Amino acid sequence: MDHAAEAMRTDLMTITRYVLNEQSRYPESRGDFTILLSNIVLGCKFVCSAVNMAGLAKLIGLAGETNVQGEEQKKLDVLSNEVFVKALISSGRTCILVSEEDEEATFVDPSLRGKYCVVFDPLDGSSNIDCGVSIGTIFGIYMVKDKDNATLDDVLQPGKNMLAAGYCMYGSSCTLVLSTGSGVNGFTLDPSLGEFILTHPDIKIPKKGKIYSVNEGNAKNWDGPTTEYVEKCKFPQDGSSPKSLRYVGSMVADVHRTLLYGGIFLYPGDKKSPNGKLRVLYEVFPMSFLMEQAGGQSFTGKQRALDLVPTKIHERSPIFLGSYDDVEDVKALYAAEESNA
Repeated sequence: MDHAAEAMRTDLMTITRYVLNEQSRYPESRGDFTILLSNIVLGCKFVCSAVNMAGLAKLIGLAGETNVQGEEQKKLDVLSNEVFVKALISSGRTCILVSEEDEEATFVDPSLRGKYCVVFDPLDGSSNIDCGVSIGTIFGIYMVKDKDNATLDDVLQPGKNMLAAGYCMYGSSCTLVLSTGSGVNGFTLDPSLGEFILTHPDIKIPKKGKIYSVNEGNAKNWDGPTTEYVEKCKFPQDGSSPKSLRYVGSMVADVHRTLLYGGIFLYPGDKKSPNGKLRVLYEVFPMSFLMEQAGGQSFTGKQRALDLVPTKIHERSPIFLGSYDDVEDVKALYAAEESNA
């Protein structure tokens, strides 16, 4: 890409314009989805600004509470959660909200209800704020059957029913990656305009990658196929070069790199945490949705991740996602174990 020429372009594809263009493809659309997405984008801009100011504003100290997952809450977690909950409710387009920070789902007041459910992790990787590592917001959107009689079952749907999913990464730049079910696009916040500009159109993950991403500190508790796969990454038997290990420990950063450069991200179940650590609704599903839309795969060790039907809003699942061929290798190892059982 010729960055000098790009900088002088005046015909900018902003995220608002992109979403409106998508909307125009559906003549029956009333713009509800567009309004909802613009409120999510506003929330991302607010959190981006707060994250950038965190060191100065002394927002980094612990808020003193512990969230549902037993993680100490940073003040920024609390702030980000409030921002997204308020932005989503005030859009008038949501019905049920599920946040990583709240134990129970939020049912929107009937007078403000719309037809969408939003599941989100307002600030993923927040324990990394202090050391300047990239953190992010992850979200997924479902439609309810009947907004006036909405129940928790409207949220406990398999990931393949999602209408849209995305994440916003607050790092050296603020990047929002979005899929509305027809490919994946990446937008970067231009601080001078206060607008997200399309910088990564139609992202496609390489079919095979050279990077694997996993917390090897858990290796002693892994199951056979995971141990064997990581061993193959380090000591390939076919004469190919070993894969490089890259692990940030912030899911948004690790998945973002995997999406752009290819490879595999894995957070398997182990003896200590049989279901892994990552939550199905607002971590596994949105990232799996994006991976599949970009031509990759996502697997739980038992099935396609998007076919999983959650029974609880904070349910967890093991996850292997990334380049098609790399995930295929993991699937083959699990299939071999099953046939030997």
